[in-house]
Amino acid sequence: MSSIWLAGHSLTQSESTIDYPRPDRLVAGKPKRITQSLYEHPNMNCGIWTCEVGTWNIQFAVNKQEFFQVIEGLVRLHEANTQSFVEIKAGDAGIIPPGFTGKFEVVEAVRKYFVVVEV
Repeated sequence: MSSIWLAGHSLTQSESTIDYPRPDRLVAGKPKRITQSLYEHPNMNCGIWTCEVGTWNIQFAVNKQEFFQVIEGLVRLHEANTQSFVEIKAGDAGIIPPGFTGKFEVVEAVRKYFVVVEV
């Protein structure tokens, strides 16, 4: 039997974690990133993520993907080796597909819901 959970309520929550992009991935700024996990499972993690303005290189594993919805702010996902990017603003949702390589740019301080799945 499965149960439906209201994320962040009556669950064991981790405390917020603070981190910064690794120096070898940093492109611009030194953005502080705060992650509040609302639900964790061996193959899934979801929560709220906030970040200051900055840009860094990202490379997702072939078994990892992320769905997110921007609550406030503006981000751009730049695909590697191209000039193209996708802009995602408050109210929009985006997906970072498995194996994605590129840059994550926070244009305006962002707050987003995220769901990361690994299979």
